[in-house]
Amino acid sequence: MRILILGAGKMGSFFTDLLSFQHETAVYDVNPHQLRFVYNTYRFTTLEEIKEFEPELVINAATVKYTLEAFRSVLPSLPKDCIISDIASVKTGLKKFYEESGFRYVSTHPMFGPTFASLSNLSNENAIIISEGDHLGKIFFKDLYQTLRLNIFEYTFEEHDETVAYSLSIPFVSTFVFAAVMKHQEAPGTTFKKHMAIAQGLLSEDDYLLQEILFNPRTPSQVANVRTELKNLLEIIEKKDAEGMKNYLTRIRSNIR
Repeated sequence: MRILILGAGKMGSFFTDLLSFQHETAVYDVNPHQLRFVYNTYRFTTLEEIKEFEPELVINAATVKYTLEAFRSVLPSLPKDCIISDIASVKTGLKKFYEESGFRYVSTHPMFGPTFASLSNLSNENAIIISEGDHLGKIFFKDLYQTLRLNIFEYTFEEHDETVAYSLSIPFVSTFVFAAVMKHQEAPGTTFKKHMAIAQGLLSEDDYLLQEILFNPRTPSQVANVRTELKNLLEIIEKKDAEGMKNYLTRIRSNIR
C-alpha cells in the first residue's frame, strides 16, 4: 500500500519506521529540516510530489494544532479513493471535517506517546479506533495495532472525548498542581523524584496539545471532582481526623485495585 504520513515529528517518525518496511511510504513536512532523520521512505516537501505519489492512505501525524490545516492543504492533491486518517489525541472538529471532506476516513488514537511509553514494548498500552469510519480503514489500523500488541478499544467520537477528558485531564491537572507548589529539594525522596519525572515529561509536551485536552468541554467536571477531593482531604488533615483518614485511605485503595 502507498501510505503518506503528514508530519515528521515524534509520532510521524514512529509510524514511518513501523510501516516503511512493509509498505511504500512517504513523509510530507513543510519544514525540510524535520525530514533529516527519516529513512527508508520518500521525503516530500511539495504538494506536487504528493500528487505524483497517489497515496492510498494518509496518516495525519501533524501536531494537534495543525491537524485540520494539514488535511486541508493536501486534500486537493489526493486521489478521490484515498482514505484519510488521523491519530490525534484531541478530536475537536474532526467528525464534522471528515463528513464534509468527501473522502473515506478513519480516526484512531494511540494512547501512548514517546515521552513516557517504551515504543519497543507496548503490550501494556492502549489504542482507540473510532467506530464512525471506513470499514477497510478500521481493519488496517486494527491489524497494525495488534502487531504492536496494543489493547484495542472501539469508541464513537463522543465516547472518545469522554474517555480523554477523564484519563488525561485528571493526571494532567494533578501534575500541574504538583509543579505549581513544588520547591527545589536538595535530597528528594523517591516519590518526589517520580512525580518530578512525570511533571518534566508532561511539561515538555506541546502547549497547544495540553491546552486543547484541558479545554475539552467535558474536562471542567473532572477538574471539579479533583477540587472536591482536595477539599475533603484538607478537612481531614486540619481536624487530624484519624478515623476519617483511615476511611479515606480504604476508599481510595479500593479505587486502584
